[in-house]
Amino acid sequence: MKTVIEIDGLCKDYMVGFWRPQPQRALNKLSLQVNEGEVFGFLGGNGAGKTTTLKILMTLIFPTSGTAKILDKPIDDMEMRKQIGFLPEAPYFYDYLTAREFLDYCGKIFGIATDARNRRISELLKLVDLEFAADRQLRKFSKGMLQRIGIAQALVNDPKIVFMDEPMSGLDPIGRREVRDIIRSLREQGKTIFFSTHILSDVEVLCDRVAILRKGDLAGYGRLSELEGHRDPTMEITVQGISNENLTHFHTKAQKVVQTASGIQIHVPDESHIDEIILLVRKYNGQIVSINPLKTALEDFFVKEKASNSKTESAKILV
Repeated sequence: MKTVIEIDGLCKDYMVGFWRPQPQRALNKLSLQVNEGEVFGFLGGNGAGKTTTLKILMTLIFPTSGTAKILDKPIDDMEMRKQIGFLPEAPYFYDYLTAREFLDYCGKIFGIATDARNRRISELLKLVDLEFAADRQLRKFSKGMLQRIGIAQALVNDPKIVFMDEPMSGLDPIGRREVRDIIRSLREQGKTIFFSTHILSDVEVLCDRVAILRKGDLAGYGRLSELEGHRDPTMEITVQGISNENLTHFHTKAQKVVQTASGIQIHVPDESHIDEIILLVRKYNGQIVSINPLKTALEDFFVKEKASNSKTESAKILV
């Protein structure tokens, strides 16, 4: 698998304070790699260092130490930059330009010829589902429409890699669904997507691999299956048609029994306990809906890591 983004020991310090400014580390020795053609999620809470990292990669700010490469080129290589696209968080556009005029302006910046530029604009407006608003001024666009035109401008040069900073931030469910569909279509075209977010459900739907930042440090890195704990042997059996009176017989055989809208969820330690639950279900005339391995949610990973980090910090304070 070809590596297209390589970050090695990246650090960024900001000077904080008025009278005697002191360095405050926003990014601490970050190292990771992103492969060609994957959707890579860059996760973390507010202030974790996500935007700082993206600004460094886009050369909007400079690192204190460390290096980064994109497409095997230094991040300040101008020829390489012609092959990437960028959607910043809460981007500002020229309010009185129409969507078509704005994309035309972006195409001119890249030196795209007139005929090719017009074809590309039509393709992008169709991709982001804004053909109906092509000649509408951007000041009349909704938040979701502005995000979509922002994605279109990031693609105007047909880049190999697209960087997005919080592309779902502030969107309603419909807007988020539209942006997710666009990211999927870009992956189908073979493009590499690197996007930052704190919306975990979008990550679980879209991403091949993720990196998790916490206060500038890399807290987790890899495939979702590795971070979510798919190796947990616990099995979840969902059943229906069991009366409350007969349900008491299951408590002695299971780790947990929970009533939900979809049925009764029964957790057992591993696969060897499934047969006895099935026998009980048949004995009391119930129906088995599903049997699945229990997967730890990505949110649980965040909570677990946060709790672990808090304990470490508390220990340092006590020492």
